[in-house]
Amino acid sequence: MVFKQDLQNQGTLIPLDLNDLVAADHPVRIVNAVLDKVDISPIIKQYRPGGTSSYHPRMLLKLIVFAYINNVYSSRKIEEAARQNINYMWLAGMRKPDHNTINRFRGERLQKTLKPIFNQVVLLLCEEGLLNMKDLYTDGTKIEANANRYTFVWGKAIKTSRERISTQLDELWRYALGVAASELDDTDPSGFKKITPEKVNKTIDVINAALKDKAVDPKVRQKLNYAKKRWPEALAKYDQQEQVIGSNRSSYSKTDPDATFMRMKEDHMRNGQLKPAYNVQISTNKQFIAHYSLHQNTNDTRTLQPHLEQHIRETGIKPSSVTADAGYGSEENYQWLETKRVTAFVKHNQFDRNQHGTTRNKKFFLVEKLPYDEGKDQYQCPSGKVMKNNGTKARLSPAGYKKEITIYRTKKCNGCPLKAQCNPDNNWKTIEVNKNLNKLKAKADKRLLSKKGIAKRKQRCWDVEPVFGSIKHNHHFKRFMLRGLEKVAVETGLLALAHNLRKKAA
Repeated sequence: MVFKQDLQNQGTLIPLDLNDLVAADHPVRIVNAVLDKVDISPIIKQYRPGGTSSYHPRMLLKLIVFAYINNVYSSRKIEEAARQNINYMWLAGMRKPDHNTINRFRGERLQKTLKPIFNQVVLLLCEEGLLNMKDLYTDGTKIEANANRYTFVWGKAIKTSRERISTQLDELWRYALGVAASELDDTDPSGFKKITPEKVNKTIDVINAALKDKAVDPKVRQKLNYAKKRWPEALAKYDQQEQVIGSNRSSYSKTDPDATFMRMKEDHMRNGQLKPAYNVQISTNKQFIAHYSLHQNTNDTRTLQPHLEQHIRETGIKPSSVTADAGYGSEENYQWLETKRVTAFVKHNQFDRNQHGTTRNKKFFLVEKLPYDEGKDQYQCPSGKVMKNNGTKARLSPAGYKKEITIYRTKKCNGCPLKAQCNPDNNWKTIEVNKNLNKLKAKADKRLLSKKGIAKRKQRCWDVEPVFGSIKHNHHFKRFMLRGLEKVAVETGLLALAHNLRKKAA
């Protein structure tokens, strides 16, 4: 038997060139070539002269993006790869940045600078004809935050706690009135609906002064001492928590205050609990990510407008059409897209149901099924009675969008044979109609049922949804590594950039 000679300790006359060890068609060469073309001056401006030399930001950017392409997301594992893997060593030019340098660059230097780089790469891909920025397919997914799953703050809990303190303070005041009414005659309680730490302190002091020499129930005295000690501090804490939550959220995580609790499809406990997460929105074309954005809202409906506004502002390119599922079909979104002259192939929440006869005919008393006389502006109820216009009212959506609702009403329903099924709880049948929304829905139905609309709906299923499937399941990214909205936005950008370069190299 003849074996090849063992040359483990044999030196080489000419040093090895790593370039010869990297395949000509390896994805690392695509990363190197593309990122060599982008302008990274915003990152360079963050560096200050003086001190020791720094690793070049372009090299660190290439290293991190290539790591994300290969499902390596930990800074320590990227450091290890730069010391052991030939492709990483070639990309880094044999430099060996440690994990602290990599993590600082990713978490700090790339904030507010990665998005322009991503946009440059997208435009380069457009120039090559790999994607079209005019026709976008939009969808969202929720990715779990790097936060404790069981420590949270809920907006409703804060409101309930405030109401409890208000109620108990009112009870103490009434008790004091019963015991020492004469001492409280000159004091105006003015109610306790909007309580503050200062108001609580002042009210407790007034009650204590009035009850000073009176025979008071020991439990009341104990309650007053507890209120004086704890309530002002609790109210100050509630104020701070409400500032963190803001007006667009209902909850946040204590370990990552920027994360909102959302219902996840990937439920590790399989019990339907909410998890701290971020709502990631992307717009794609030919499975390339043309734009991404990060949101704290759990509802996709309120993300479409800021998502597209950001895309237009950053790229200067307005899409000619947007295709999305029923989660985005609101009056506000339809109206905004129509105002911007963007063709909306966006379903509303009743579109799929209306396509199936069995489901469509299941409920007989819906407003959409009542006959409407446009000339007389009146509806006809199921029993044939006229429903006349009874005025309009304004209603605000959770996002602050003003809707105009028209109210129609019949005469009394007494004696109607359909009352038990149609209007069991009231003497008059009243319906509320959003005429503008109905008009926009009719336009959306016409577009979606056209030949082009059917093609768009089919393409959306295999254009945008597989991108999330690839990131989450093929490349095992289901939980962010960093904390905070700005750092998580960096991770989202790296995922999007890695996806595009991986697809270009495929």
